[in-house]
Amino acid sequence: MKTPLSGKTLPELSSFVKELGEPAYRAKQLHSWIYVKWAKSFEEMTDLPVDLRAKLEEVAQVSLLKLAHMQVSKDGTRKYLFELPDGKFVESVLMSFNDRESLSACVSTQVGCAVGCTFCATGFLGFTRNLTAQEIVDQIMCIQRESGKRVSNVVYMGQGEPLLNTEEVITSIHTISKSVGIGCRHLTVSTSGIIPGIKRLAEEELPIVLALSLHTPDRETREEIVPISKKYPLPKLMEALADYADVTRRRVTIEYVLLAGVNDTDEQARELAQLVRDVPCMINLIPYNPTESPDGITPYKRPSMKAQQRFKHLAESTGKTVTIRLERGTDIDAACGQLHNAYTK
Repeated sequence: MKTPLSGKTLPELSSFVKELGEPAYRAKQLHSWIYVKWAKSFEEMTDLPVDLRAKLEEVAQVSLLKLAHMQVSKDGTRKYLFELPDGKFVESVLMSFNDRESLSACVSTQVGCAVGCTFCATGFLGFTRNLTAQEIVDQIMCIQRESGKRVSNVVYMGQGEPLLNTEEVITSIHTISKSVGIGCRHLTVSTSGIIPGIKRLAEEELPIVLALSLHTPDRETREEIVPISKKYPLPKLMEALADYADVTRRRVTIEYVLLAGVNDTDEQARELAQLVRDVPCMINLIPYNPTESPDGITPYKRPSMKAQQRFKHLAESTGKTVTIRLERGTDIDAACGQLHNAYTK
């Protein structure tokens, strides 16, 4: 099997070059072609000798992932289905916005997901395996090579629970910041509330954004819609979140998917404001994006715009910044909670 180079760190490329018997500086050249110039082939690497390019063609390949399918939304969102080396698939998303030039890539960290949030299509796939750091990083590079556009923000909000794959996620963060050139402050890691992962992330003291998928302020409802919260109960989770904010001095993001008649009452809005009152955070409300369960049922409904605005107003009662997420890619099942590898079916 040929060695994929995209997603490797400079030290890893140095080891690869050494094994080929080439001078050490060739690693920096490869690194530049992959991460700065987004080369798709060795033929493009014109400052490498012809015989070296021929050797690389024999033993290596640029990309680790294969683009199996792509869809483009009416709003410009691009959804990618990538085939992994073992034949498994994951989806990634590239989002653009009319009010700013920055582009955001949403990357996956697992094949499937074991958390099983009841509003999320990925959970219906079940869990297969964790992605490697190289597989995570190469999603960004594949997106840049295909689109010809520079990704400026990365959100670990694709398929899978990042903090059930914590070490590979941390490794990928270091590679993204050092090789891809996207600073940690432009990286967001989202979690459903895996307490050991939150603590481990705090130890790294990386200046990333941590986003907690909270979705309700009361324990009983949360255990219904986020089943893994039975293992990591809400009171202990909030303690871990407060500790994280204290150690890192970073404001966290509270994510809250609004489900009509389930977690969007006035009382829940007020309880949410009180629950996060002492945590340095902002609240991001996410109107439910329709998903179908395996038996073809859409389990929830999206609240009306009026209900969304009322919830936002009440949640702002303790002075926290509250936003309603701009909908992107819903028409191609690329929005929050909709990734489920539909094309492979």
